[in-house]
Amino acid sequence: MPPDDITSLLHLGGGDDSDGADMIAIGLQEVNSMINKRLKDALFTDQWSELFMEALGPFNFVLVSTVRMQGVILLLFAKYYHLPFLRDVQTDCTRTGLGGYWGNKGGVSVRLAAFGHMLCFLNCHLPAHMDKAEQRKDNFQTILSLQQFQGPGAHGILDHDLVFWFGDLNFRIESYDLRFVKFAIDSDQFHQLWEKDQLNIAKNTWPILKGFQEGPLNFAPTFKFDVGTNKYDTSAKKRKPAWTDRILWKVKAPGGGPSPSGRESHRLQVTQHSYRSHMEYTVSDHKPVAAQFVLRFAFRDDVPLVRLEVADEWVRPEQAVVRYRMETVFARSSWDWIGLYRVTFSEESLPKGHGDFILGYYSHNHSILIGVTEPFQISLPTSESASSSTDSSGTSSEGEDDSTLELLAPKSRSPSPGKSKRHRSRSPGLARFPSFALRPSSRERRGASRSPSPQSRQLPRVAPNRSNGRNNGSSSRGSSEEGPSGLPGPWALPPTVPRSLGLLPALRLETGGPWGPDQEASDPDSLSPSPQGRQGLEEGGLGP
Repeated sequence: MPPDDITSLLHLGGGDDSDGADMIAIGLQEVNSMINKRLKDALFTDQWSELFMEALGPFNFVLVSTVRMQGVILLLFAKYYHLPFLRDVQTDCTRTGLGGYWGNKGGVSVRLAAFGHMLCFLNCHLPAHMDKAEQRKDNFQTILSLQQFQGPGAHGILDHDLVFWFGDLNFRIESYDLRFVKFAIDSDQFHQLWEKDQLNIAKNTWPILKGFQEGPLNFAPTFKFDVGTNKYDTSAKKRKPAWTDRILWKVKAPGGGPSPSGRESHRLQVTQHSYRSHMEYTVSDHKPVAAQFVLRFAFRDDVPLVRLEVADEWVRPEQAVVRYRMETVFARSSWDWIGLYRVTFSEESLPKGHGDFILGYYSHNHSILIGVTEPFQISLPTSESASSSTDSSGTSSEGEDDSTLELLAPKSRSPSPGKSKRHRSRSPGLARFPSFALRPSSRERRGASRSPSPQSRQLPRVAPNRSNGRNNGSSSRGSSEEGPSGLPGPWALPPTVPRSLGLLPALRLETGGPWGPDQEASDPDSLSPSPQGRQGLEEGGLGP
């Protein structure tokens, strides 16, 4: 069972939100994957993922992607205002248990382009026991060779500008007996154990690990403990403590071929700010390990392909106007849509004050949100006025302009026309936040409304032009059969705003001219996706 509080594990609540991480990768292993549990998780989000979603939501995080292979899960979160600069999100998984037929061992990965740099996160669960070091090497080589990604960017894991490799790697401490290992631990002389750590030995002898780096192991071995305690194994087996749970990284060497981002990969610098275990968590025979990183980019692709403008507050229906501009290089699709999301308060709360909603432009071609607004306030009408407004807008739809769309509660759960299949999942950082749904006015309804993903809850969306009346977004490329990748899957939101809160009757879209070299916004800063948008990742940590 998950712990009640994971605040310290995620390094949350440390003060100003801007001082926190920009992106968080979480790797889980040995999550309950019994048949009855897997059937339940196929219909609902597993307890661990739900826990992280609820904890990170109030800090402006959303789930960019997630992938699961039986008990091995990888979740990747980012601040919502970084979404326009995260592209080409794909996932993959490799089974290595029982000769490749069982997923209790193996690796799952999420890769993406962040501010123009190709990143890959790899979560592994490798074979256990002291004498299986060579098998661990073979499994890792298998994972690296089998996981391939589509598109013009990096194809293999090691082709990326930066790789984070972490998980239950199961490397042990050789030679020393149990008594000496415990003595070194009790006397905080961890350095005496480093030279006999199998992974440290492997980094110097295995070519496949060349270039991988790891911070010093200045914390006690994280395995094996009696569950519910901080005592090492007292069972009859009395397993020797070991650093089985590790976090490593690798920056693509300048001489290692062309960078997938098209520029010099050595211009990406990685600094590890912390590397530690969390002894306070006792729900497993392992102790969780966390690391914080700062990435410094010599260049950043930080121009959104689509810029959205809205008023600071919507009080009257005529204020529900969204103006969007597109870069000349952006190729839009009739399946693109704009979604309205409620943020920063729980499902039971009513909107109060500024900053309750954001709008996001979802690109079918990129399979992710590529434009978001600043948070803005919507003052909802009463249920009576909303009902009358909705009725009146329905009767007068013949006289409406093509750019006006009704704002209604979603009723359809039909699947997406996307190619890849996904299991149902709750929303990420916006996991428990109610939402609106947008659909075309009556004369635009050429058929039943379709949900942009086969999730149990429909996403809010609005087509940016008349040809978009079909309103769908596709599934992300490269997703595995084990779980979803990219958006909109993780953006599938829970039940809509309760009818007692009322509904805004209409939303008008106005297209602006494309952003060309001779066309500049009158106030570019006002279009930035967030006050922190220009800071990028330089000022925050990246913690798997």
